[in-house]
Amino acid sequence: MDRVLVFDVNETLIDIESMNPLFERVFGDARVVREWFGQLITYSMTATLCDRWTDFFTLGQGVLGMLAGVHGVEITPDDVADVTEAMRTMPAHPDVEPGLTRLLDAGFRLVTLTNSPGAPSPLDNAGLGAYFEREFTVEDARAYKPAPQVYRLVTEGLGVPPSACLMVTCHVWDSVGAQSAGFSAGLITRRGNAPLPVAALPQPDFVAPDLPSLAGQMIEGRPGWVPDRPS
Repeated sequence: MDRVLVFDVNETLIDIESMNPLFERVFGDARVVREWFGQLITYSMTATLCDRWTDFFTLGQGVLGMLAGVHGVEITPDDVADVTEAMRTMPAHPDVEPGLTRLLDAGFRLVTLTNSPGAPSPLDNAGLGAYFEREFTVEDARAYKPAPQVYRLVTEGLGVPPSACLMVTCHVWDSVGAQSAGFSAGLITRRGNAPLPVAALPQPDFVAPDLPSLAGQMIEGRPGWVPDRPS
């Protein structure tokens, strides 16, 4: 069976904290980038639960305005444009390329599933696009993760069963969503992220601090997750 690794992009592969200087300038506190990103995810889920749709970048601009009201700061159109551009051009974490290379060499198929729109995607702007055979975006489902129909984009698009797919993410809400759709999951504990010890929720199959470590666990520790190598 093909083994498909399905990668989250924002924060898992690309570094949202590269936006810290911008939020320091706008809000006087770089830590607001974490508040902004958390609220962005919250309201993406809210939109999906309420059967509403707007794209991720537009939602990000709206959340920026909301936080300006919360923190009592004024933001300019240039500030909004700068944040939107930063969302498109965040760099990759330094461990990502070595990890992706190791997984490709082991024979895995690699795709992405992201909240961000494409053409070109933040992944492409980070120089990672060539590692992946396809880039799936929630825009095609007009719903955000962790809605089940979003994960079905991958299985239906590739013609593989959910059991062939493993979600690689640093977000527990994403790993729970993927596992509830029949995927396995690997959690990268980027700064500010950790497993959620709740017995009623599925736990990740793999947990590691970075992508090369996660790759090693999948290749060395769980032979059932290593694809057959071509002879």
